[in-house]
Amino acid sequence: MHHDPIRVTASEFQKAFGAISDRALKTPVTITKQGRDHLVVMAADEYQRLKRRDRIVYSIEELPQEWIEALRNAKMDSRHDHLNALLDK
Repeated sequence: MHHDPIRVTASEFQKAFGAISDRALKTPVTITKQGRDHLVVMAADEYQRLKRRDRIVYSIEELPQEWIEALRNAKMDSRHDHLNALLDK
């Protein structure tokens, strides 16, 4: 998606639904309401791509115990020892 983003008001979107929907297949369209961003219309495949990028976020209290143990026992690969030296400066 490399087209210039566009903004339209909600009433403009209603009047030109077909044309704006076609444009939204190429680049997300921001719909404003009372001068503020209200909705974004985009192609379904772009939405799915973004959804796949979602990450599960845990607070430290919610981490599974085996993950905590794995973090405690993790060792940095020796190929990165030079980075530790940068921290000592």
